[in-house]
Amino acid sequence: MDGQKAMVSVTLWLIFVLLCATLGKFKLAAALVDRRKLASSTSGFISIDCGADRDYLDKETGIFYNSDKDFINTGKNGYVSPEYDYKDPYFGHVFQSLRFFPKGRRNCYTLRPEQGKNQNYLIRAFFRYGNYDSNNEVPSATSSSNLVPEIIHFSLTDTIKICLVNIGHGTPFISALELRPLNPSIYRIESKDLYLVERYDLGNNSTNRYVRYKDDVYDRFWLPWTFVDCISLNTTSNIDVQNSSNPLRTPLQVLRTAVQPMKILQISQGPREFTINFNGENYGPFTLQYLQPLSICTRPLKSRTNGYVYFSIDPTVQSHHPPILNALEIFIPWMKPVSPTNPADVDAIMAIQQTYNINKDDSWQGDPCMPEAYSWTGLNCSYYNNSPRIIFFFSTDAFTRQIMSRDLSASTLKGSISSSFSKLKAIQYLDLSGNELTGTVPEFLAQLPNLTVLNLTGNKLTGSVPRSLVQKSNSGLLQLSLDGNPNLCYTDSCEKQKRNFPLPIVVASVAILTVLLSSIFVFWRLKRREGTSQSKKEGLVNSKNRSFTYSNIVSITDNFETIIGEGGFGKVYMGTLKDNTQVAVKLLSQNSRQGCKEFQAEQFGMQAQLLMIVHHRNLVSLIGYCDDRHNKALIYEYMVNGNLREHLSETSGSTLNWNERLQIAADAAQGLEYLHNGCKPPIIHRDLKTSNILLNEKLGAKISDFGLSRAFTNESGSHITTCPAGTLGYLDPQAQSSGNFNKKSDIYSFGIILLELITGQPAIRRDVNGEIIPIQQWVIPIIENGDVRSIVDPRLQGDFDTNSAWKAAEIALACVLNTATRRPDISDVLIELKECLGMVTAVVGSQRMDRGRTRSINSLEMRSLEIYTETAPSPR
Repeated sequence: MDGQKAMVSVTLWLIFVLLCATLGKFKLAAALVDRRKLASSTSGFISIDCGADRDYLDKETGIFYNSDKDFINTGKNGYVSPEYDYKDPYFGHVFQSLRFFPKGRRNCYTLRPEQGKNQNYLIRAFFRYGNYDSNNEVPSATSSSNLVPEIIHFSLTDTIKICLVNIGHGTPFISALELRPLNPSIYRIESKDLYLVERYDLGNNSTNRYVRYKDDVYDRFWLPWTFVDCISLNTTSNIDVQNSSNPLRTPLQVLRTAVQPMKILQISQGPREFTINFNGENYGPFTLQYLQPLSICTRPLKSRTNGYVYFSIDPTVQSHHPPILNALEIFIPWMKPVSPTNPADVDAIMAIQQTYNINKDDSWQGDPCMPEAYSWTGLNCSYYNNSPRIIFFFSTDAFTRQIMSRDLSASTLKGSISSSFSKLKAIQYLDLSGNELTGTVPEFLAQLPNLTVLNLTGNKLTGSVPRSLVQKSNSGLLQLSLDGNPNLCYTDSCEKQKRNFPLPIVVASVAILTVLLSSIFVFWRLKRREGTSQSKKEGLVNSKNRSFTYSNIVSITDNFETIIGEGGFGKVYMGTLKDNTQVAVKLLSQNSRQGCKEFQAEQFGMQAQLLMIVHHRNLVSLIGYCDDRHNKALIYEYMVNGNLREHLSETSGSTLNWNERLQIAADAAQGLEYLHNGCKPPIIHRDLKTSNILLNEKLGAKISDFGLSRAFTNESGSHITTCPAGTLGYLDPQAQSSGNFNKKSDIYSFGIILLELITGQPAIRRDVNGEIIPIQQWVIPIIENGDVRSIVDPRLQGDFDTNSAWKAAEIALACVLNTATRRPDISDVLIELKECLGMVTAVVGSQRMDRGRTRSINSLEMRSLEIYTETAPSPR
């Protein structure tokens, strides 16, 4: 096995049952339960045979299947080739037909379970290619054998969307889709859905004899399996399956078989007591009660064994019997439970879709913002507060096509500007350019509280522009683009278009002339006051779309008097705005290594304007910019505590404690997660390092210098450039050699930063021979020897939590793996870092296992069970 396989979090469910030890014979405790009672109803089941031409009752499984015509309206029906025709008493007929989707980026099934929202559901899909298209080209992650992925999902909505997304590796298809409601007291989902790795019926020696419905009331699949060096047990005795200690409702047929160690040590009287060790974590002791099953769920743990799981069940010194094990389930925490898109936004965008018939057969299906990586084409969402909001709406103007590298609309928008746009209260960037919109510019656009960019160029709009929009544009709060509408005029100019008035109007005009002159005088006075007010607003940190002249920059920096830093962009100067707000002014040097042609182009100002609407609490805010001929500058909020590198250096006057370091890492990860997954298209930093992690007065961390260095990437989240980027020690070797910068190259840089936080050492240093030593080169051997304490910054004087140090080191080393595709996503990194923080403050609830302990001959062990899910799950 590859020693660098991804380490994954694993939840292990172990189900035990007591053995009755009488006269040297062992029987599993059991209970004869009325099978008809368990199988009396499939209430709440949703069973869809995709591609089937009719509904039917499967006599072998006892499950009623619907065709999928009422659940989806896209795709085509297909049937497996005769040589792949597959019938099985445990799968019924679902592998005979399928539905495939040759068109559309994503196609979604809509499920409406009876139980509604805030419930646990088992959701299972079936895939069997079966050469249905006669091409003998198996799409990625499928095969001619059966693929049956399963998740346990907590639904926050009454409607569940199951979408098949075309990621460019073959035509998506599906054979069947099943939903099963679960008792809310089982499978406790705290932070993620659970992806099933395997569910074992231990001691069952039958070949491929699955246990499922009707034996299992939840229709779970239990696979026969047994341990090496264990003996199998079976019984027909009564087992109390309704006992409160069996909340998982483990099926009777599963509880009738078990395994126990081959070397048995027993005493005629006494308890059966044991402990469980799972990847170094101890649980117990537990005592089995006569005739009653016991279900135990471990805490989610991260494997430190390069993708393997290890557990053992050991008798205590008080136990008179060896341990037994009936069944187990292994899950991987899978998706973070982000809420669906804000309902008001969903209603609005659905209405807009219906009005303009946008992408009806393409990506505009299911939830507009979820999952993050596959939000609706042409939309960008914010994921700050768990419930996503729509913040960008793109159309087909030339600039957008250029930066997005794709056409974002399947058809031209025609008709008036829909009032549904007024309900997108979080919208920041609304681009309706290059269409055939008619009618007037509506007043409600000025009432959108967060709108900072409105592009209406290239349409057929008429009438006058609302004065409120003009005022927002004049005050710098809105970038308003109206070119290409020949019959559209600003409010002040529209009054002059008609000169020949009928006589009554002329008479009336004379009568109100005095009133008009008075109004003009009042308006002039108000404009003067507004101008004065706007001048004062120039210094506000939260003002948007601020364009400064070079003379402004000279004034703000007091003629560039104080240099506070220097980087690849150029020198950084201390600045003070008119309201005494301190700012950092980055002046682009003509000799800057980031001053490539792409950066010097006319799009600098437009990209800066777009970056000013990229807001996150862990990103340094861009207040304004200067694009004055050859002088280009960026004006950022000032971070009083400088950069992280200064605090980690040996010359620093103070030492960050362990908790502060983990919090800084988590803050930076949150900022990077927003750039990678919260922005559409993703923003790749390309030069992430400790000197670009800035700290505020409370040591809160924010990422700086993101965006303008080829900020807007292509759809895959990467781009190839010959413009140099990155800093020695932080630069991903693969990106350096190929010029291909993507999310994974940023992950590499983040891993180096995390190693610096752990060790207090710089990214590179020189040995006694003057050779450059990367930080990971000396950390890895120490970690492999099991000595994490030796790498932690000695200035902490041992004041840190060892377990969180182990976890932090594992995260960092996973980020700097040589193979970029094996590095984790920043979302996973963030979750792991939050768990590290939790370790620092959490009360340790169980005693740690002595790693050198010798196993008892009575222990039940599972060694080296491979859990590796970096790629698509293998067929079950």
